[in-house]
Amino acid sequence: VNLGTDIHLQEGLSVGAVWTVYQVAKRLGIEKALGCDFNGKLALWQIIARVIDQGSRLSAVRLAQTHAACDILGITRGFNEDHLYENLSWLADCQDQLEDRLFSARRGKEAAEIFLYDVTSSYLEGDKNYFGEYGHNRDGKKGKKQIVMGLLCDEYGEPVSVEVFSGNTQDPKTFIPQVKKVVERFGCRGVTFVGDRGMIKSSQIKELPEGFHYITAITKPQILSLCNQGVIQMDLFDTDLYEVEDEGVRYILRRNPLRTKELEENRLSKYKRVEELTARKNLYLEEHSRARVSTALKEISEKIGRLKIGKWVRVQSQDRTLTIQTDQESLEKESCLDGCYAIKTDLPKSSADAHIIHDRYKDLALVEKAFRNCKTTLLEVRPVFVRTEKSTRGHVLTVMLSYMILRYLQQAWRQFDLTAEEGVKKLCTLTSIELKVTDQQSVLKIPIPREESRKLLAALDIKMPMVLPHKNVPVVTKKKLQTERNPL
Repeated sequence: VNLGTDIHLQEGLSVGAVWTVYQVAKRLGIEKALGCDFNGKLALWQIIARVIDQGSRLSAVRLAQTHAACDILGITRGFNEDHLYENLSWLADCQDQLEDRLFSARRGKEAAEIFLYDVTSSYLEGDKNYFGEYGHNRDGKKGKKQIVMGLLCDEYGEPVSVEVFSGNTQDPKTFIPQVKKVVERFGCRGVTFVGDRGMIKSSQIKELPEGFHYITAITKPQILSLCNQGVIQMDLFDTDLYEVEDEGVRYILRRNPLRTKELEENRLSKYKRVEELTARKNLYLEEHSRARVSTALKEISEKIGRLKIGKWVRVQSQDRTLTIQTDQESLEKESCLDGCYAIKTDLPKSSADAHIIHDRYKDLALVEKAFRNCKTTLLEVRPVFVRTEKSTRGHVLTVMLSYMILRYLQQAWRQFDLTAEEGVKKLCTLTSIELKVTDQQSVLKIPIPREESRKLLAALDIKMPMVLPHKNVPVVTKKKLQTERNPL
């Protein structure tokens, strides 16, 4: 071999991020659950691509052109975005089996006794999605259709199953299907479901199978009703944690002082904004003798309405002077439950004391964190680039599986001052060198990672290979970039 003429070196594909995420997917059992056929490998790439860079199927194809996806995952056939859309339908068809395999792989013979469940919604930019409907929009996007998603987690906050519902589905209607899922698919008995006050209501409690229990919270009107009935007293909330039992139902009472202060400051801030507006209007009325007092009154009243403080704040006028009046009695009534919450459960004391019940309900924050990550930070369910039923289910499942990987990375890298997303981006810079010898198959030579990358890999106990065979599998897009379609 002539070193000068027979050996060719050129910049190769990025390997650091794909290799790392792939190893984590193997540890979590995701690769084994998906299988090693073409569909399984494509699905795995969609999951890995979503961890690296959230986007459409088209962007996942373009990502495979710069990352060693085929060489690391062993994909031997070329693919384009149409294959990935078809793969979403395959994922939807296999969702139950995939979730069952992952649950069994993680739990083994350990029985799950607690499940955390919550729902959220994600708005749509278009109106052609199969699940798209107008409903209670948590994103504050008025006039946009949405989908509703229910996420079931185990007691550690690890995702177990995700389900998509029509955008107008009410939260409680999604609950009983999860109970049936736990019984029929996961074979669990004697399970406790933890859900928020809008999820587990009286009608859902009545439908729980024998041996199943619940932990939820009650609304402020329900708390006031119990106070009026003499079941609980307001001063009990000032104790660190207090328990009251009534007709077989346990109520765990507590007042969060931080939340109390936050609400008090928020209420004061709103009042000051009304005061400032009133001062400006008084000055204007003084300087403009023909200005109408009724117009100024209307503007201030509308401001009070928007701030939702009309129960205890009113504006009045006398001799072209506007004044703000506070109804102290209404204010005290409005603020008496600040920071108070009451957790409700039918679990017997022999199974869990008040502190355990309280902690399990607070674990719902793990599901809420998962939703935040899946919607706005680490991963983005939106914008949803799919329309059909199966594609939507497959897309949301892909997001959940990607979140499992990012959750693992975040825990492993918590010692570093960066997010999992930032860590993955740093590993993307670990690029191979393509080495080709004349008349022989080329290989990807992996250089020694820089110190920062070495620390990230060491925290995961992952070692990069020295070399990878390079098969040069054709990965192309059917749709061209705008600049390619309309050259200058």
